[in-house]
Amino acid sequence: MHFANGVELSAMAYGVWRLADATDTSVNANLARIDACLAQGLTTFDHADIYGDYRCEALFGEAIKARPALRDQIEIVTKTDIMLLSSQWPNTRVKHYDTSPMHVTASVERSLTRIGVDVIDLLLIHRPDPLMDADALGSCLDGLIASGKVRGVGVSNFMPWDVELLQSRMTNRLQTNQIELGLMQTKPFTNGQVAHAQTHRMPLMAWSPLGGGRLLSEADQPGTAAARLNQKLADLANQHGVDTVAVAIAWLMHHPVGVIPVMGSNQIDRIATFGQAMDVPMDRQTWYELYELANGHEVP
Repeated sequence: MHFANGVELSAMAYGVWRLADATDTSVNANLARIDACLAQGLTTFDHADIYGDYRCEALFGEAIKARPALRDQIEIVTKTDIMLLSSQWPNTRVKHYDTSPMHVTASVERSLTRIGVDVIDLLLIHRPDPLMDADALGSCLDGLIASGKVRGVGVSNFMPWDVELLQSRMTNRLQTNQIELGLMQTKPFTNGQVAHAQTHRMPLMAWSPLGGGRLLSEADQPGTAAARLNQKLADLANQHGVDTVAVAIAWLMHHPVGVIPVMGSNQIDRIATFGQAMDVPMDRQTWYELYELANGHEVP
């Protein structure tokens, strides 16, 4: 998918946030996960400095160090501004956000070092910061692009007014808003987030497109959206020879705003099925059938 600044991300992204939780976090295991993504055309890898208690970027970086040619085959997305209570930051007394230029710039330097790359393809501000100084942050982000350390910037979990505030203080265009979006979270279709993105021709990235796994784990719990959706998803999956996850992701990718689902799994066999979603046809009425089941009522 093409972004306004010339950066091109794959149609789907692999989220590394669980990488440190894998049973096997060796270089070879992580290379196998990367290869499973590349085999399907998934070349975009979604990071954040905090993932795995600040360990996931470095684990991924070890794989790149072992096979340097990978850098020219992939795109790196990472995020900054959340400060966790962690032994990595012993002076942090409370979880908070930090969008100060000093922190954001230092965070970029740390991410570059951990991942072992010279440039971040897309840097996202992870959460809206109530203490954000828009002038200072906007200037900082423009400066990071000018320095060549970052190719483009975007945001994550921002509401339309948050996007507008930061954009008003920047020369460069914000490239994306990564939000929770999928059959288990449909509010962005009506709360302005999707409409705002389409207004500004800003593709969206979707985290937890399966509701953090609830679409599968709650399928047998009466009254849940997952239970309502299960049979229809299964019927469509059988019709197209794919699994139910592929249908749910195809539903999300059908939207004209342009949605890049961020898929996460440490299991090679599961990763190997992600690309099925790109081959599932989706028409308007089927889309609305699933939307109705997700919401528990027909549209007005």
